[in-house]
Amino acid sequence: MIDENNLHGILKKVMIMKKKCALYASKLVKDGMVVGLGGGSTISYLIDYVKDKDIKVVSPSSKTVLLAQKMGLTVLNTQYVDHVDIAFDGCDEVDSHLNALKSGGIHTQEKIIASMADEYIVLVDESKFHETLAFKVPVVVEVLPKAYSVVKKKLEKLNGNVELRTASNKDGFLMSDEGNILLDVYFDGVQDIRLLNQTLLMMPGVVDTSLFEDILTGMILVNDKGVFKKERNGEFYAL
Repeated sequence: MIDENNLHGILKKVMIMKKKCALYASKLVKDGMVVGLGGGSTISYLIDYVKDKDIKVVSPSSKTVLLAQKMGLTVLNTQYVDHVDIAFDGCDEVDSHLNALKSGGIHTQEKIIASMADEYIVLVDESKFHETLAFKVPVVVEVLPKAYSVVKKKLEKLNGNVELRTASNKDGFLMSDEGNILLDVYFDGVQDIRLLNQTLLMMPGVVDTSLFEDILTGMILVNDKGVFKKERNGEFYAL
């Protein structure tokens, strides 16, 4: 039986950590900036901290777009943006080399925003950090529908356990916002993250993957001892 008081305490602690992480991230946002905002609860806290700043927002997340608009922020269509001053996102895993793994299924749009950003920073609590990626969540591979069978076969040859993404409240499989198939691929014992990602991207029909390799410029991490930032090729330092 779950101890409800203990569970409540854990959830409250996580919420406090996420708010603290978002607060420090908000200090990097200045008036006049175009800011990329991903999805997740930490980003929602960040929106609350920056809602009174004179900024414009782009986001790959429809939920984030609605919340930002509700808070009075100007949201731009990513289609008409070619530069972002700073972008923040969450992730399921991030490692000491600033490789990240996501499972939300909007990674293609996230990478478009990341490619435009001077800084692309993930906001995480210590449970998301690993010395090297643990691959406890699947690599999400976005695939053109006509390439489904051949890509699935190639993924299985790489010893990937392939699952077609579905949802309990939707009949059939889930598709990306661009109308493509999402495959959840579980890998064990990955030795070379860059090689894996490049191999996946080279498959005809693969649009993109949820592996973020050589994309992040930094992370903000929060734990019981405080809030810390790490930049590419640097060590953690306290904020």
